[in-house]
Amino acid sequence: MKSIRSPLVKAPTRAPTVRAEKLMPKTGHGDGAGEKQGGADGIMESGRQKTLLKTGALQGAIFNSANFSSIATDAKGVIQIFNVGAERMLGYAAAEVMNKITPADISDPQEVIARAKALSVELGTPITPGFEALVFKASRGIEDIYELTYIRKDGSRFPAVVSVTALRDAQDAIIGYLLIGTDNTARKLVEAEQQKLDQRLRDQQFYTRSLIESNIDAIMTTDPRGIITDVNKQMEALTGCTRDELIGAPFKDYFTDPERAEAAIKLVLSEKKVTDYELTACARDGKQTVVSYNATTFYDRGRTLQGVFAAARDVTERKRFEQTLQEKNLELEGANQAKDRFLASMSHELRTPLNAILGFTGTLLMKLPGPLNAEQNKQLSTVQSSSRHLLSLINDLLDLAKIESGKVELLPEPVACKAVLDEVSAALKPLGEAKGLKFETQAPKGEPMVNTDRRALTQILLNLTNNAIKFTDRGAVKIELAQQRDNGLLRTRFTVEDTGVGIAAADQAKLFQAFEQLGVSGARRHEGTGLGLHLSQKLAALLGGRIEFESEAGKGSRFTLVLEER
Repeated sequence: MKSIRSPLVKAPTRAPTVRAEKLMPKTGHGDGAGEKQGGADGIMESGRQKTLLKTGALQGAIFNSANFSSIATDAKGVIQIFNVGAERMLGYAAAEVMNKITPADISDPQEVIARAKALSVELGTPITPGFEALVFKASRGIEDIYELTYIRKDGSRFPAVVSVTALRDAQDAIIGYLLIGTDNTARKLVEAEQQKLDQRLRDQQFYTRSLIESNIDAIMTTDPRGIITDVNKQMEALTGCTRDELIGAPFKDYFTDPERAEAAIKLVLSEKKVTDYELTACARDGKQTVVSYNATTFYDRGRTLQGVFAAARDVTERKRFEQTLQEKNLELEGANQAKDRFLASMSHELRTPLNAILGFTGTLLMKLPGPLNAEQNKQLSTVQSSSRHLLSLINDLLDLAKIESGKVELLPEPVACKAVLDEVSAALKPLGEAKGLKFETQAPKGEPMVNTDRRALTQILLNLTNNAIKFTDRGAVKIELAQQRDNGLLRTRFTVEDTGVGIAAADQAKLFQAFEQLGVSGARRHEGTGLGLHLSQKLAALLGGRIEFESEAGKGSRFTLVLEER
């Protein structure tokens, strides 16, 4: 069968020609005539036979390798040789396929059809699906190596790489084809795994890029010299430059103070991290933006320094807020100073006339010639009571103002606890007895001392005791002193207990609030500012103590000032 040269095929790469006689080695003996030629010709013939034997042995070893499927066909494609490698890969015994089928019968039919169509387009000539599609290029002398899927005897499939060569006789006529195949499964698995890794890398890169782009900060990376290597959209917006313009440019060029910006890069390289480093970015159009620069160094897998990862957050609004806050604080400080001046003035301007009113009212009540009639006595008593109430209100407000402004001066000193109890009793016992209440104080033996501010301590106890008398109509008011030392801690407790109206559970949360005065069910029943307990709590905190309380509506209350010292 002669080789067919299609006029449509363009200058193909010439496939190597395999002569049929070289597929397997030939052996034989001389014909007698050679023996008559003499020793030299005999030696030459013997050498030629040895070479052929060696060549044949080598070809045989290759042809029968279990690592390759070697399939030889006749000119029509019918399998003539099916080596050990082909048997191992395809599961057929040689006898099952030789002189029975073509290699197309063990190939994926759809792939064979697809190959025929592709070759028809490539070579510009119709090619019939089947064996012709597998060997067409080789039949035209074109080198041909391709991939296709082989189908084993059990129906399983595997990818193969097939090299096809035309077998020619001495006259260069095609007498068959040699198809050498290798199992491509391992490489396909590697390729599939590599594709997965590549896709995973692309996904990771996309995810990382998404994180960078979604950040509200201007993000950039630089190399160790401070040259920008990457940026996000926020950085483009901050500078008014495109990503291509920024990459490769010095980081320092986009700030109003280039030296300070360059120092920021050097600082993060030396310290490994920089936070809240303030810079002013300057955009192409001249717009300036105050930013908080935060950066860290980053490395490759080998821990080799790659550069700096930096984030610049726009803090313009924060700076504006801080400026406004500072201005407001100055205004507030001025207002507080004005308030202090006003309170100092009121302390004199209000107390002086009120003390005069109280003094003259008392004099009138005691020294008027002749007895006062009932109406006159009532009116003067009302003036006296109202003046005392107003003076108490002014004193409470002034004390509260001092505490809130932090201007209360405390003078801690050793204080005799019983002396303070006696002072409170002397001031308030008459008020309690005037209401028909039993008033008593109780203290341990000895001279218990506490290190505190005497004036503040006395004021707290006066407020607590006065409150107890005010909200108790019958029964008793008792002040009790207790002191104990526990693990080096001296705890002093002043307890004021009454049998008054008590405080409902629902109202107890509001007990220490300013201007709150609670009676039964929250009803206001008594004169007062509602500042006594609030002031007492504030003073107790200043002394490093606390006020504890227990109360039950209709049964009375128990307030305890606790002071602790080591």
